Amino acid sequence: MKPWQWILVAMIAALVTGSIINATCVVETEPELVLNRTGEILVSIFDYIGTIFMNLLKMVIVPLVFTSIVVGIAGLGKSSGFARLGIKTIGYYALTSLIAILIGLTMVNVFKPGLKDGQPNEAIQQQIEGNADKYKGAVEGKLAGQEGGMSAVRDLFIRMIPQNVFESFGANNKMLSLIFVSILTGVGLIFISSSGRGSVLGFFEGLNELTLLITNWVMILAPIGIFGLVAETTAQTGIPIVLLLGKYFLVVVAALLTHLFVVMPLILKFLAGVSPRKHFYAMRNALLTAFSTSSSSATLPVTMNALMKNAGASERVTSFVLPLGATVNMDGTALYECVAVMFVAQVLGFEMALTTQFTVVMLALLTSIGVAGVPSASLVAITIIVYNVGIPNAEAVIGLILAVDRPLDMTRTAVNVFSDSCGAIVVAKSEGEDVLSGEPAEA
Repeated sequence: MKPWQWILVAMIAALVTGSIINATCVVETEPELVLNRTGEILVSIFDYIGTIFMNLLKMVIVPLVFTSIVVGIAGLGKSSGFARLGIKTIGYYALTSLIAILIGLTMVNVFKPGLKDGQPNEAIQQQIEGNADKYKGAVEGKLAGQEGGMSAVRDLFIRMIPQNVFESFGANNKMLSLIFVSILTGVGLIFISSSGRGSVLGFFEGLNELTLLITNWVMILAPIGIFGLVAETTAQTGIPIVLLLGKYFLVVVAALLTHLFVVMPLILKFLAGVSPRKHFYAMRNALLTAFSTSSSSATLPVTMNALMKNAGASERVTSFVLPLGATVNMDGTALYECVAVMFVAQVLGFEMALTTQFTVVMLALLTSIGVAGVPSASLVAITIIVYNVGIPNAEAVIGLILAVDRPLDMTRTAVNVFSDSCGAIVVAKSEGEDVLSGEPAEA
């Protein structure tokens, strides 16, 4: 079988395995359902396998992003080319994120998942009241160490510029500063002497090629790693909570799929003039990896490889558009934030006037960019929006929706990654590149 087929089989096997564990190893305790000793051991094994795979992917992110951006920008030959790419990329990201938010806002207003017979859902309210401390504690635990209020958005440019250039090569939450240092290095290479540029650029080109090779080696283990990640998530998902939040869950998924299978294909067809079917096929590995890992950054090496190898996009476009998109372009996240905030308001009976909903839209757009680089980004963003529009006592409801957040996180990450790839195709076509002209390479 082809690699993407192995990944799909691994995901199906993981869903079946996780469901069996959840059905046979869950014991009922107050106030929640937990796994017995056997279930805990199996989940720990899955977590171990998944963590190793995630670490392997994360291992190549820093050298891949740095060398790709440097080589791509230096290869432009002049700063005007970089500015042109930047304007096109940012314009695309702002447009698609706004469209995604408006889709979410429309869906949540039409189907009203937080209401039942026009009134706040009493079953959800009772669940919250009976476990308020637990849900509030879950939110506090996720937010521990994160900055609240609008400071996460305000400090966007502060986080972008490191005090020490080597800090940008650190582990967590450094992607913005890494991109900034990479862009600065690439632009600098354009203006130094040809002898200096040749030797430095040659080193980065070789390192970039080496990193891509290691990425291909890592992807050999993808079916095993993805099995561990998906099986762990499925085994721990609480069915009763999923049923209680079923309408909310379905509204989020429907909105995300509308953006993925309607808006993105229309953009590819009419804005880029390429076949959506070919692009979906070209990005199959990246979509499956994004869904399994719930991480745009961890999927970045796979996305870049698929875009260059299968879709035929150039390295200069891919290396600039995708790393930036993995950091600031979060269509699925922005959409989810909007739906979640409106759901919280509906459950609590908080009236959302049109002006308040407009505020939610703007805050969702800003926070999807401003806090995208921190852990639990969606939760941080939802909390920021809830506080700024004045919804009282929202912590318990936010804690409740965490029970179904992982499968939704998997879905919105796939949307984020596919939107990034579509952006690269749109920019590549605008630059005169011949992408997706034939059948994609098998991968």
